[in-house]
Amino acid sequence: MHSKIDPLKKFVGTLRNHRELLLNYFRAKKAFSSGVVEGLNNKAKVTMRKAYGYKTYEMLELSLYHVLGRLPEPQLNHRFF
Repeated sequence: MHSKIDPLKKFVGTLRNHRELLLNYFRAKKAFSSGVVEGLNNKAKVTMRKAYGYKTYEMLELSLYHVLGRLPEPQLNHRFF
């Protein structure tokens, strides 16, 4: 903080504000993997790509709930063969 370079002061301030969160990473000793989160993000991205032709946002949302949460499909008023 004694530097005369303003971007450096801003960086040090950010580090000080997030100190506890940054230290948690080292305290956990990399015990947690982000692979699960990356997998869910990939599933969501693929589902949204497949849902390109949906007419409403609600159908996309239902599709995401179904794929990510393994929820049962809702009953529809129409019957399909």
